[in-house]
Amino acid sequence: KENKRHMGDTKHFCPVSLKENFVLYPGLYEHAAKYQEKIYYFSTSEYRDKFLKNPEKYVAHNEPIQAPPLRVCLLGTHGAGKTTCARQIADKLGIFHIQFEEYLQEMILPKTKEKVGPHVDEEPEEDDDKMPILSQELEGFSQTLTKTETEKNKQEVELTDEEEAIKANLMDNEALPPEVLDNIVLDWWRKEPFRSTGFILDGFPRTLDEAQYLSERGLCPDVAVYIQVEESDVLDRLFPPRLKKWKERQYKKMENKKKLKDLKAKKRV
Repeated sequence: KENKRHMGDTKHFCPVSLKENFVLYPGLYEHAAKYQEKIYYFSTSEYRDKFLKNPEKYVAHNEPIQAPPLRVCLLGTHGAGKTTCARQIADKLGIFHIQFEEYLQEMILPKTKEKVGPHVDEEPEEDDDKMPILSQELEGFSQTLTKTETEKNKQEVELTDEEEAIKANLMDNEALPPEVLDNIVLDWWRKEPFRSTGFILDGFPRTLDEAQYLSERGLCPDVAVYIQVEESDVLDRLFPPRLKKWKERQYKKMENKKKLKDLKAKKRV
């Protein structure tokens, strides 16, 4: 029965969503209309009414209607290998790779000066310049450190409400408000160069609320891929490099303690 129907230029996708938002949004049977003996399906009744007021604006004329580029959402637990897969896919298909959480980190990095969140296992590197030179008084060195910390606290920049929301999301997994997501996500669907090139969105949506946000804004990915892995595989992948980094940091701390002990001994002498 479907094959016998004469469907419009956009088949079962909404022609108004395609024309105005450059998105392939599946139409619904309850929002259908006939024009020039062809059936068109729409995502909402408002879009159907909009089409019927000026159908010539949304149908093909001399050339076929251009389809939007590929937009992929790649999902999976932390350590599933999303970023590795996404980079390979983006390179092969010639589309942008957007790592969502990394993008959030970059938005607040100029003010926080370092990455935040539970997945950031890097500890700040010890600054070798802070080690006192042999001729320096240890008491003076201690005062210098205190002064440096005070100055650092004074120089801390206040975060805007949007930046605070992003930080809370990264630190405590608090939901990002829709108005914050509007300033981030909409551009990937509606602005160049993403609009005409396409992208693979790595790690978004992460929650039901974020998925509903995409639905409410009419931002439909063409493909959503979920990478499912065993916990043991994630542990085997993430644990060895983290253990190595931890050992390196511990070794460096021990070295610094030893240097400081030697300096105190020389000071006593």
